Amino acid sequence: MQEVSKKHELDYIRIGDALGGVQDWLPSWEMNRGGCAAVTGCDLCIYLARQKDFPALYPFDLENLTKEDFIRFTDAMKPYLGPGPRGVDSLEMYLTGLEGYWRSVGYNGLRAEGLSATVPYEEAEALVRTQVDAGLPVPYMLGRHWDPAFEDFEWHWFNLAGYEETPVSLLVKAVTYGKGHWLNLRRLWDTGAEPRGGLIRLS
Repeated sequence: MQEVSKKHELDYIRIGDALGGVQDWLPSWEMNRGGCAAVTGCDLCIYLARQKDFPALYPFDLENLTKEDFIRFTDAMKPYLGPGPRGVDSLEMYLTGLEGYWRSVGYNGLRAEGLSATVPYEEAEALVRTQVDAGLPVPYMLGRHWDPAFEDFEWHWFNLAGYEETPVSLLVKAVTYGKGHWLNLRRLWDTGAEPRGGLIRLS
């Protein structure tokens, strides 16, 4: 009998050779250094437009995703999720910005809520499983982290676009920098420092 795969991955957006948008594409210094929340929000909206039939979330050609259009889209997202003095450094800021953009294009029924990384790990794992199984990416903010293995993800927003069950822990697929990175969710959640960040649940 063939073994059933324990890996669950979303059909995430691709722009050229990149998995999702890339912050390094953004030409302005401000967005190039601190535009990760806007990039994550743009990825999320393009995904929802294509996979969940919310076409007005993306104002450009859904059938032909290009780097140039993505950069233009980040300009449209900047008033909502553009970086402040410390970036978008809380779940509340992200939620306000994301829902503000949704309302601006007429989608008043879309909702999101935050799950702080101060809650037990089991709640985070359950959220990731439920959202990915429903075909939804999971925006994630990581603040500070004690483990230098996560240095490239500190003070950073990215989307989770899959999970894999292993005997040791649940691995999650973090999409950022144009690639997918498989990370141990339990270790990621155990930041050991403040601010911790957290997850966004969509509904």
